[in-house]
Amino acid sequence: MRARLPLLAVLLSIAMVTSAEAWSYKDAAKPYAGQSITILDEITPLQETMKTLVPEFVKETGIQVDYQLLNHFEVISKGQADMLSGRGAYDGVMVHSPQLGLLLQADVVRPIDDLLGNKTISNPDLDLKDVIQPAWDSVAKFKGKTYGLLDWNYNVVYWARGDVLNHPDEKAAFKKRYNYDLAPAKTLQQMRDIAEFFTRKKGEKLAGQPLESDFYGVVLEGIKGGTTFWTLWNVFIKNSGGDVFDAEGRPTIDRPENVAGLKLWAEMWKFAPPGQAEYSLIDVPTVMGNGIAAQTLAWSDFVLGIDQPGKSKYAGKFVYAGSPAGKSGTRSAETEPSMIVISKHSKKAEATYLFLQWLVDKQTQKRFFEVSKGAGVPIRESTWSLGELKQSRFAALYDAMRETLKNGRAKPKAPKIFEVMDVMSGLVQEVALGRKTAEQGLKEGQEKVLAICKKCTL
Repeated sequence: MRARLPLLAVLLSIAMVTSAEAWSYKDAAKPYAGQSITILDEITPLQETMKTLVPEFVKETGIQVDYQLLNHFEVISKGQADMLSGRGAYDGVMVHSPQLGLLLQADVVRPIDDLLGNKTISNPDLDLKDVIQPAWDSVAKFKGKTYGLLDWNYNVVYWARGDVLNHPDEKAAFKKRYNYDLAPAKTLQQMRDIAEFFTRKKGEKLAGQPLESDFYGVVLEGIKGGTTFWTLWNVFIKNSGGDVFDAEGRPTIDRPENVAGLKLWAEMWKFAPPGQAEYSLIDVPTVMGNGIAAQTLAWSDFVLGIDQPGKSKYAGKFVYAGSPAGKSGTRSAETEPSMIVISKHSKKAEATYLFLQWLVDKQTQKRFFEVSKGAGVPIRESTWSLGELKQSRFAALYDAMRETLKNGRAKPKAPKIFEVMDVMSGLVQEVALGRKTAEQGLKEGQEKVLAICKKCTL
């Protein structure tokens, strides 16, 4: 009997391996073949690449996928409206982390824990331990439930003109003035020094050549709305030791650390183009591509579209780094982990779940980077080691993404967070334009946010 036990263990092990190897999307999808699911996603170069791969899923599974792409604002407004109204036009809806508070409060997002535990339709090789953290947990998991898989891992990186930062004359002058070496900023104070140093008037020299127009030391998103306040909050305020809410979710807008972070951010505006108050997350990469600013903090997926031959004459001359730290070494970065959730109104949850698994599958992600020729944003740790990334001319950008993603989290689950952001975006812009002091702006912000919510998070 004892001799049989090791043999039995071996046979069981073989059976388990064989079972895992036998699982396929094709077989798992047989009960749902012929069903049609509708997915709403955001249109960026990332999703446009993924859309070219969707027919591969359809061919393998027989599940028809209407993969619809809308712009950033439409995917938020239409997706939320569909779920909150109960209309159920979409089976899967792409949501950014700030949307989740409202959607969870309304109970319109279907948890996927039962689907994850269903061995018939769950890929045993999905390897969710490989998904980048804290991105996935911070966006998808809440109060013991899982609401989706990490699909899009947006992140803000430091982006600069390598040709001017590496010029010997500029390096010597910078070292003489600031007493440390000129290089991509590792701290916000260094970013501020670089901004001051490179702000030049027409006719002055830059990298040994006279300027034909004014040159600016920095460019930042400044529009009232967009993601302006997100970056201020997660980069400047948190790296100054502050935060918008306390541990219980109560507003702490006017705490001294927040004032310090806002002052540093507003000071950067002195070294930025005069139209910065109208710049959105789309305009910032355009300005960098035009070559009129030395550095910025920008969404990496937009960077991929600019640092391309034919898109910018400075393509190949840019340098990258992770989002800068605070004075004390505090590391907080602006990231926006996002996912496609299954609407509670969907009657095709299983078919939708199979599609969502396939999106994040290792093989699909590898195909994504093959098709995009190494241009994308990883959602898996193993992706960093792919040859398409290692050999990509964006290798330095990927290093910057990886560093940023270590230090960024999803937004708090706050149902009225967009109302809070609307108030704060306008006030901090007034501070940056010199119409209010940081103290005045944040004191007013505290009063207005308290009128919106006394406890803002779920």
